[in-house]
Amino acid sequence: MLVLVAAGTSALRLTLPITLAIAGLLVVLVVSYCQVIAVHPDGGGAYAVGKKDLGATVSLLAAASLVVDYVLTVAVSLAAGAARLASAFPSLTHHMLAMCLIGLALITAVNLWGIAESARVLMLPLVVFLSAIFGVIVVGLVRSHPAAVVGSAQPVHISEALGAIVILKAFAAGCSALTGIEAIANAVPTFREPRARQAQRTELMLGALLGAMLIGLSVLIHREHVAPRGGVTVLAQLTAGSFSTGWAYYATNIAVTLVLALAANTSFGGLPVLMSLLSTDDRLPHLFCLRAERPVYRYGVLTLAVLATVLLIAVNAVTERLIPLYAIGVFIGFTISQSGLVRHWYGRRSPRWAVRAALNGTGAVLTATAAAVFVASKFTSGAWMVVLTVPALMLLFSRIQSYYRAVGLELDLGRLPNRPLPAKSLVIVPVGSISKLTEHALHAALSLGEDVIAVSVHPEAKQSAAFRTQWDHWNPGVRLDTLDSPHRSLVHPIVEYVRQAQQGHRQVAVLIPEVQPRRWRYRILQNQRGLLLATVLRASTDVVVCTIPYRLNTR
Repeated sequence: MLVLVAAGTSALRLTLPITLAIAGLLVVLVVSYCQVIAVHPDGGGAYAVGKKDLGATVSLLAAASLVVDYVLTVAVSLAAGAARLASAFPSLTHHMLAMCLIGLALITAVNLWGIAESARVLMLPLVVFLSAIFGVIVVGLVRSHPAAVVGSAQPVHISEALGAIVILKAFAAGCSALTGIEAIANAVPTFREPRARQAQRTELMLGALLGAMLIGLSVLIHREHVAPRGGVTVLAQLTAGSFSTGWAYYATNIAVTLVLALAANTSFGGLPVLMSLLSTDDRLPHLFCLRAERPVYRYGVLTLAVLATVLLIAVNAVTERLIPLYAIGVFIGFTISQSGLVRHWYGRRSPRWAVRAALNGTGAVLTATAAAVFVASKFTSGAWMVVLTVPALMLLFSRIQSYYRAVGLELDLGRLPNRPLPAKSLVIVPVGSISKLTEHALHAALSLGEDVIAVSVHPEAKQSAAFRTQWDHWNPGVRLDTLDSPHRSLVHPIVEYVRQAQQGHRQVAVLIPEVQPRRWRYRILQNQRGLLLATVLRASTDVVVCTIPYRLNTR
């Protein structure tokens, strides 16, 4: 409507036809993603389709586009929710960024708790939102005239002639309502068994609800001849027309605000799964495929939260600066998934493959058109950032994959190595005093190998001699080597000692004892030199570095 009104209020009559066209595309996309779920039950959506049917480069494009879209979905949803809340309560206008960051922290915490648990938390606001929107549609259609009019009339400045370009721009702008329907196909592994069937049912339900709301609101707009007004949204006008400006009006606005903010949860369900698939394909660090006991891809959740935080701070939570970037990534994904399915049906030649290919091909043309219109019309308004970011992510994924490929070649992954040969081992135990901790470490060292040496570092020769006297008096049956360190350095003398021990071509292991309190908050009070020594040894030698805990019983 905001695009059409640039050609005059008379152009708003095309709102309903364009919405019907968008609803038609919605049907195509929902059917398509149900097919994607069936063909790729392990998730991944456009990325999985591109990798299987369109090649490595296209799959990288799909992955980069989806990453951009998911991060922007979080930022746009939170910024829009904060803006709507601030319009209802003007005192919050100067705290938009703080509201966004608080909302992001809460959503992140819920998703770290667990995907299923987060769905339960979001169920109530979802029901309230759906009830409010369908209430606006039904009550508005029953009424003979609007109950109230809100906002201020604003003059219309005709800046464009109504033509194909304006209609295409309006179609592309309206298609931004379709963002999010790809998330279900990306996040199939997070559903309960049978996963594919549950995901398909959810996709169909989402399509039915979204289509009914879009068409219902557009019919109401067409019937009441609604035009954009100052200070309010079109949805607020429709709400006032149905419910007047009483409690129902404010309750609906709050419900819309809450759902706008919680819409960010879509990304938290989809992006971590996509990142896990990328890490499985060696295109992201492997830690992104690790799942917690919930199960939750926590590293993916935290990465998404950090990226969204940086983006919100960069644009100061201003929605208008994010909108031009929003839909480009997802429409690239739409186009890739549709095109990949055309290739899939053509290759399989299953019954009715031509009908399916024609359906997916039509969807690919429409979504590609929307993406091109977005890039062309919004390039100078910020779309150039997406045009640069997507190739940069593709390059990052490719370089990570090249690194893992090189590591695999050096490690001979996939090949049988030579048989391991036994070798004599030497276990070195750094000690600082004679105590139960020392006894515990030496006992463990003797169980690992027969050749055990205790190493002690002292700043002065007198201290070294006194410690050796105590050691001989204790007589643990383990050889002691004392090292002098005039500069009072513990780490470097031991590291140099270990390097010299390696020259005998023996397998050297360094066993570092450490004290572990019962309470985690007391760990900072313990000596951290063991951790530092282990870090330096791993970085500068090829020895086996082990730590053995001595757990305290005292509180």
